[in-house]
Amino acid sequence: MVNTKIESSLGSVRIADEVIEVIAGMAASEVEGVAEMSGSFVGDLANMLSRGKNVSKGIKVEVGEQEATVDLYLAVEYGVSIPEVAQKVQDAVKEAIEGMTGLHVLEINVHIQGIAFKNSQENREAKEN
Repeated sequence: MVNTKIESSLGSVRIADEVIEVIAGMAASEVEGVAEMSGSFVGDLANMLSRGKNVSKGIKVEVGEQEATVDLYLAVEYGVSIPEVAQKVQDAVKEAIEGMTGLHVLEINVHIQGIAFKNSQENREAKEN
């Protein structure tokens, strides 16, 4: 675990990489057209083994002292403009990370790994209830 360290006259503030991942995940999931965050097979396996709900699923960050790079893996809703949704995700994630942490976001890579169909989502919700 790497921590981002911010110095001030009163001392330092450390931000864990996981915090950056959660910020990115929350911002991306709020964009209209994003169906879900999806991880790699290895990441999904790790989540199953940890038995925890991971808000940062499908997100990989590399954080330097004053900058960050983000990779997001997600599925979009069927019928949306993928380039448009990806651009909105990039804008939302950049704004959230820079606004909350003060880090400069160098790049945000969006990897579309699937398309969710409304009927599939409704069927899943019905099965859960």
